[in-house]
Amino acid sequence: MRRALAGLTTRGRSFVAAGATAIVCAFVLGERDLLRAGVLVLALPLLCTLAVSRTRYRLACARRLDPPRLPVGQEARVDLRLENVSRLPSGLLMVEDRVPYALGGRARFVLDRIESHGKRQLGYRIRSDVRGRFRVGPLTVRLADPFGMVELVRSFSLSDTLTVTPTIHPLPSARLSGAWTGGGDSVARAVSAAGEDDVTPREYRHGDDLRRVHWRSTARHGELMVRREEQHFQSSGTLFLDTRRAAHWGDGPGGTFEQAVSATASIGVHLVRTGMNLRYVTDGGEALPAARADETFEGLLLDALAVARRSKERTLSPGLSALRGRAGATREGDGLVIGVFGVLSEDEARSLAAVRRGTGTCVAVLVLGRGRATGGAPGGTGPEPTGTAAERAAALLRAGGWRVVIVRSAAELAGAWARTGQTGDDFVRDGA
Repeated sequence: MRRALAGLTTRGRSFVAAGATAIVCAFVLGERDLLRAGVLVLALPLLCTLAVSRTRYRLACARRLDPPRLPVGQEARVDLRLENVSRLPSGLLMVEDRVPYALGGRARFVLDRIESHGKRQLGYRIRSDVRGRFRVGPLTVRLADPFGMVELVRSFSLSDTLTVTPTIHPLPSARLSGAWTGGGDSVARAVSAAGEDDVTPREYRHGDDLRRVHWRSTARHGELMVRREEQHFQSSGTLFLDTRRAAHWGDGPGGTFEQAVSATASIGVHLVRTGMNLRYVTDGGEALPAARADETFEGLLLDALAVARRSKERTLSPGLSALRGRAGATREGDGLVIGVFGVLSEDEARSLAAVRRGTGTCVAVLVLGRGRATGGAPGGTGPEPTGTAAERAAALLRAGGWRVVIVRSAAELAGAWARTGQTGDDFVRDGA
């Protein structure tokens, strides 16, 4: 009852104040009719409070996010199911699902009544223009009387998490030479040394070779299926992201850090879907160890990139140590290393160039941003970096055997990706 009295609305409090005032004035003035009116006005909100406080509704709630993970700028649908599991029909219900402001604010609904063991289906859409991990829920139900005198809030404990990943740009299916461990020139050669293929069909994905289409499985499932070849010799690689605050400039989607995260997500998803055994490393060290190349690692990578933030690291030393450890663990340093960077100084470029060993393939993606290639030093929201500094860093990397891609945004990566498979020491440059 005490909680119900605390739930009096502005109208209910006004009726209580008016009734109490009328009763006091009736005693002072000796007006019996005024006393009756005051008692009536005061009794109405109290009776409503008693009725709402004794309500014994039992409600069950279920929520579904479709999909629970989506790229920036796309919409997800939230489906709610509210069920009255008690024997009494409910009264007026005001339902509100707590949604972060970045997803569009709270979703509110009004339900007249739910019959005994009845159900109500509710739904709304959410979207985010920024990546991150957001909590959706819990659902709160406001119980109100027909006169609007009392409003009690009941909250469920159930909540769900929506993960908004960086924008993923599809990349062409270009094989990078030297990306297969064991020194083989092709997948077929590695498999022939290990034994027969274990062919398992799976659904077709963007970038799959059409020569791997398994027509018998396609006819049986009614959708395009390709052969999934499990080999004893597994391709491996390392994906590196420079998250240092001093290496990036600009804020928001147009900043180099957001473009670098998007480029990393695009490259990682592309390599995982081609069957590569990846691990994820940042300037702070190893973030995700190598795992089996399947959708599980893809999801873990996207989850990590969804919450990636600029670090306070001043050097690349921890990350380069992780790269050197990987290079020493493989025979002759074979394996693929792809690093996504903002601006590199000459000393940082020399240290990075020294990481490459043996016949391993190393690719550096330098993200300069969409602005003019002139200006001052990088860092935070200050002026953009000079193109000359990027060219000097690229020259040092090329001298160390790296292949270099210079882009202004992640959207330009697709046009330059096909040329990264070319052999030789020339730059692969796009839009610089």
